[in-house]
Amino acid sequence: MTAAELDAIHLTLVLAGTTTVILMLLGTPLAWWLARRSGNLPALVEALVAMPLILPPTVLGFYLLLLLAPDSAMGALWQQLTGQRLAFSFSALVIGSVIYSLPFVVQPLQAAFARVPASLLQAAATLGATPLDQFRSVVVPLCRRSFLVAACLGFAHTVGEFGVILMIGGNIPGETRVVSVALYDYVESLQFAEAHRLAGILVVFSLALLFLLYRSNSHPRMGEAR
Repeated sequence: MTAAELDAIHLTLVLAGTTTVILMLLGTPLAWWLARRSGNLPALVEALVAMPLILPPTVLGFYLLLLLAPDSAMGALWQQLTGQRLAFSFSALVIGSVIYSLPFVVQPLQAAFARVPASLLQAAATLGATPLDQFRSVVVPLCRRSFLVAACLGFAHTVGEFGVILMIGGNIPGETRVVSVALYDYVESLQFAEAHRLAGILVVFSLALLFLLYRSNSHPRMGEAR
């Protein structure tokens, strides 16, 4: 394995880890709000969160590129504050990854939160627990598997991103050249042996992660103890 491939793998893992942390911090309160609210506004927010599931990545990447460009308000403000461009940077990859992988974190958490019995929260409230205490002592223990699922799906989906990454990050070695982009480069230049190597790494990683995830969520067979 070449040094460039190792750099791409390292950058991919850093991007996926950073994105997953941000997704869990943002997705958890958003999923809780969506699980406890109904009406037009929550439905609209839920639709916006889910859009990356059906929207072509290049479409999302195109509009993000316009949003992050130096001549946009956000891009200009970023450059004024940091002295660096926002588009075609690692920060742009993080922003795009958070938006693109958001439904993979919010949806499992929202489904789990919706199954938490309201009676348990009411009982905790009668004992003097604040809403935050109720969430930490009741919701988190009941939904710990869903937190694991959400984190794993967010991480894995970020690792496999391509269209959005290429649109807003380009192909800058050491800064935006992740594994999926490096794989595309190999295929485009007909270096199929190298492409097989990177593709194989992604296949093994995805299979191993999903196996561990489904294995941890599997129910015990009859007669077995957990």
